[in-house]
Amino acid sequence: MAAPPARADADPSPTSPPTARDTPGRQAEKSETACEDRSNAESLDRLLPPVGTGRSPRKRTTSQCKSEPPLLRTSKRTIYTAGRPPWYNEHGTQSKEAFAIGLGGGSASGKTTVARMIIEALDVPWVVLLSMDSFYKVLTEQQQEQAAHNNFNFDHPDAFDFDLIISTLKKLKQGKSVKVPIYDFTTHSRKKDWKTLYGANVIIFEGIMAFADKTLLELLDMKIFVDTDSDIRLVRRLRRDISERGRDIEGVIKQYNKFVKPSFDQYIQPTMRLADIVVPRGSGNTVAIDLIVQHVHSQLEERELSVRAALASAHQCHPLPRTLSVLKSTPQVRGMHTIIRDKETSRDEFIFYSKRLMRLLIEHALSFLPFQDCVVQTPQGQDYAGKCYAGKQITGVSILRAGETMEPALRAVCKDVRIGTILIQTNQLTGEPELHYLRLPKDISDDHVILMDCTVSTGAAAMMAVRVLLIFLLSLLMAEMGVHSVAYAFPRVRIITTAVDKRVNDLFRIIPGIGNFGDRYFGTDAVPDGSDEEEVAYTG
Repeated sequence: MAAPPARADADPSPTSPPTARDTPGRQAEKSETACEDRSNAESLDRLLPPVGTGRSPRKRTTSQCKSEPPLLRTSKRTIYTAGRPPWYNEHGTQSKEAFAIGLGGGSASGKTTVARMIIEALDVPWVVLLSMDSFYKVLTEQQQEQAAHNNFNFDHPDAFDFDLIISTLKKLKQGKSVKVPIYDFTTHSRKKDWKTLYGANVIIFEGIMAFADKTLLELLDMKIFVDTDSDIRLVRRLRRDISERGRDIEGVIKQYNKFVKPSFDQYIQPTMRLADIVVPRGSGNTVAIDLIVQHVHSQLEERELSVRAALASAHQCHPLPRTLSVLKSTPQVRGMHTIIRDKETSRDEFIFYSKRLMRLLIEHALSFLPFQDCVVQTPQGQDYAGKCYAGKQITGVSILRAGETMEPALRAVCKDVRIGTILIQTNQLTGEPELHYLRLPKDISDDHVILMDCTVSTGAAAMMAVRVLLIFLLSLLMAEMGVHSVAYAFPRVRIITTAVDKRVNDLFRIIPGIGNFGDRYFGTDAVPDGSDEEEVAYTG
């Protein structure tokens, strides 16, 4: 027989929390109007014990509203809870599988709050928060009718699409992007839109049936059961369903007694024995959460990989890929490179000739967009057999800060082009790039996306950006290492540059190189030990 799970409890004899029987709020159950129900929901807040985080109750009518930014801000950084690209090796596959944490427990036990506390305490930049609530099955018309009258059991294993959950979690652990359904709890149905999640270092999967499937259990590296008093869970459920989902109090209590409580006793509570750690009192147990975070940190340290070092030794002596296109080295192009590479060149001349090269680079890149034959009539009444652009919307995305210097050239030759930005900075402790900011135009999945960065040495920043975007990569200067890294990892990405230098030094600077482009262009002091790639901590 399996050993019982460890219980992480800071206080062995906590004061018993107040219950619905002990408070005046119980009188509100007799109310029949919607206005009174809302008042009841507010009064239920007083029945809940205080939580150390001081957060206001979360609003969640759907499994995750698309308008809400998938991030959590801490004092140190912004954490992307929808996942942002982790590191991949030179073959485009994730070097290590993500660390998957399962959070189980009864309805309204505080699983999501515990998940957010773990994410914040972990302080890692790439985390996926995956809710089991997104994976309710599509109901038939008969089941919809039952749900409308609180006669459908949403707390039964059969209510969930475990096949989709398992396939989604497998892909996320492999570092692949996935589409996750958005569930509307008001209408008991999936929305037409799906949300996109990307691979990450840590995946937190939370849900009442998180431990109810054998195959699903095998995907979880750590299993946590949030054990919260049944009275507290009932009060939270009453408050949530009344204020957020438009339910009346009688319907909520009917559903609780008929389905929620029996299902908890039969299907959920028995899975506690499968957990590695049991957290009594949920988010109020900060000691337990600290222990969990320490364990996850130790696991991440074991999986740590210096990707830049790995990229530096990859593809040596390999031929340059077919996806690379280098601007023809005419005397004019060679002359402009001579000027901008010269350390004695003034800032004004550096900017002027850089802009000229950018314009040529953009024009060259546009030749790879799709065109089709067309015939137009000239003012002289003659037919002219020409070419017409046959592609979709063009979107430019610049890697801050140097990449934004290429935006004017793109705007000058592409009418109505849309612009996005991405900020990737080097972690001064680990030497690895991290994604700190991403702002993209809406609905660019079908666009021709042009990623702009002035210099690419190892290709680390570009690889991170490509995980979010399917793109053309434009750069004034690239190192062979960077070309190989991007091309072999992402063979569908067209790489376009004005020149390719042979090597990088121990500090990942391109040799002979151009120096730090951003510092020379903007007239700022050089950053010690920085690389040619614009990943150093500047926002322009």
